[in-house]
Amino acid sequence: MEPILLPLGISFFTFQQLSFVIDAYKGEVPFYRFLDYACFVTFFPQLIAGPIVTHDELIPQFLDEKRKAFRWDNFVRGMYLFALGLGKKVLVADTFGNGVNWGFSNIRELNSTNAFLVMLFYTIQIYFDFSGYCDMAVGLGKMMNLELPLNFNSPYRAVTITEFWDRWHMTLTRFFTKYIYIPLGGSRKGKARTCLNVMIVFLISGLWHGANWTFVLWGACHGVCSVINRLCKGALEKIPRALQWTATFVFLNVTWVLFRADSIKDAGIFLGRMLDFDFGRADSSLTAAFYLPECQLVDSLIPFTGICPEFFLIAFTAAALFLLFGMRNAHEKMQRFEPTLGRLLVTAVLLVWCICSFSGISTFLYFNF
Repeated sequence: MEPILLPLGISFFTFQQLSFVIDAYKGEVPFYRFLDYACFVTFFPQLIAGPIVTHDELIPQFLDEKRKAFRWDNFVRGMYLFALGLGKKVLVADTFGNGVNWGFSNIRELNSTNAFLVMLFYTIQIYFDFSGYCDMAVGLGKMMNLELPLNFNSPYRAVTITEFWDRWHMTLTRFFTKYIYIPLGGSRKGKARTCLNVMIVFLISGLWHGANWTFVLWGACHGVCSVINRLCKGALEKIPRALQWTATFVFLNVTWVLFRADSIKDAGIFLGRMLDFDFGRADSSLTAAFYLPECQLVDSLIPFTGICPEFFLIAFTAAALFLLFGMRNAHEKMQRFEPTLGRLLVTAVLLVWCICSFSGISTFLYFNF
């Protein structure tokens, strides 16, 4: 059977047009010219990986005459945000992706150390990949004086799964809430119905990501955890926040394995390798994924030899975790943005560095959905 080829990011622009059709059916769409609608559904920055925008967010901006004049302040902000997003994608996500690809291609050969590392690496990769694209989309929009909605707000800092989904892919959560959860009755028909509605939304979310049982199980796990959060909210709030965050972060890491694996069987084998407690050194193929040409140059300039193979793996991981938990996110940076020489240098360095790194094969993870 020949594989079915689908357009890149089909679900994103399909959801965007679904929201327009549903709102039009409900009489919530004012009269727009066909050209206005065409611009809305073909607006390229966020077309194939989000954020998912609605007609009332974007079309009025197209019609605003004040936004049709070039503005240096918006262009500078947009270019800075675009550079940050490009850096997230090319320098961070793609680097960790090399290790992830090796790990999930050699599941049966993994020891526990490699399995734990690959699991963490995918958690890092998927965030920087998707968040990076959205930053670039918002940055491009800002260059054109258009404001796109926030899609990520430091989701790995969430202390519960409910809070995680308030911070992760926020426009998708908004879409499911408005067009599925609320029409099903939302939380207005008692606890049992509310829990059922939550489960339906998460199962649909799993199917949205792909026609594979791994995605269905991933959605079911998040649905069950979200239901438990709702039913046991009072008891969970008594648990120290640090412990809540740890449990949530571990849960996210484990369920991302389901999300990434080709089959439930592969996911089970992968998690089994972690529980074997067969710890040892990281595989040379895994550490090699982080030995980039830039790292080779640094290594050659070190005045002594013998730098351990794991050094760059540890350095990249520590830097990524610091970016996730120790720095303000892009949205927070833009709220206090002022053009400075330092930000100009950061923008220039990131753009040149990323362009010079384009020689490798790279795809956005969410292009598949």
